[in-house]
Amino acid sequence: MREKIRIFLDSDLLEKYLLGTTSAEEALQVERYIAMYPEVREIYNELQDNLETFAKMHAVKAPEGLRANILAKIRAQNTGRRRFRRYAIAASITALLFAGSSYFFWNQSQNLQMENTIVSNQIKDLKEDMKEQLEDVRNQFIVLNNPQTKKYMVNGNKKARELKAVAYINPVKKLAYINVQKLPNLPEDYDYQMWAEVNGEMVNLGVIRKVGDKDKLRALPYAENAVGYITIEPRGGNDTPTVQNIVANISY
Repeated sequence: MREKIRIFLDSDLLEKYLLGTTSAEEALQVERYIAMYPEVREIYNELQDNLETFAKMHAVKAPEGLRANILAKIRAQNTGRRRFRRYAIAASITALLFAGSSYFFWNQSQNLQMENTIVSNQIKDLKEDMKEQLEDVRNQFIVLNNPQTKKYMVNGNKKARELKAVAYINPVKKLAYINVQKLPNLPEDYDYQMWAEVNGEMVNLGVIRKVGDKDKLRALPYAENAVGYITIEPRGGNDTPTVQNIVANISY
């Protein structure tokens, strides 16, 4: 579909034209597009059908005897007043239908805009997540394969003697990762948690569960003379490290 047709259909001119709210210039534009482009004509016809369906769905059945009473009163008036009354009733019904249809289309438009915003935000978040994941994979590859990367063995203290980990530090690329290879079992109410002290600030690196992520490379915030810690914390982790429960130190 040509760009100008797409832009036209993305506007609300067709809906406004159907509801009779376009300016004279807008009405001419709509009529020109309907006459010139089959795509526009097809959508216009579809909107007309939808409007007719909506009107029928929301039509209210008149009470019994109302028609007969109205006809009797109309017959009692003269021809001029009868014609005026007929036009007035028709105009009122038309106005009500247009008002109802206008609200319907406005409400549909609002819902579509909200759905589009939600979908756009989800796509944006997904792109950001994918970008971060690709960046992390690239950095892991650099750290593991770069000859300038230094490798440090990390062992647990007396509170976790079986703890084993390997830290990978690349001072040139300013990247740091750690691979926790072995963790002693803990009671169900506790978890291991990783921390890094960078420029005097303690950074929470998350909980290390006993199952599922022992062999995972974890990024460490890089800084000169930074220090990493592994502590034992209540299940789910803490906001601040429990100093007396430090089980390993990682200097890098």
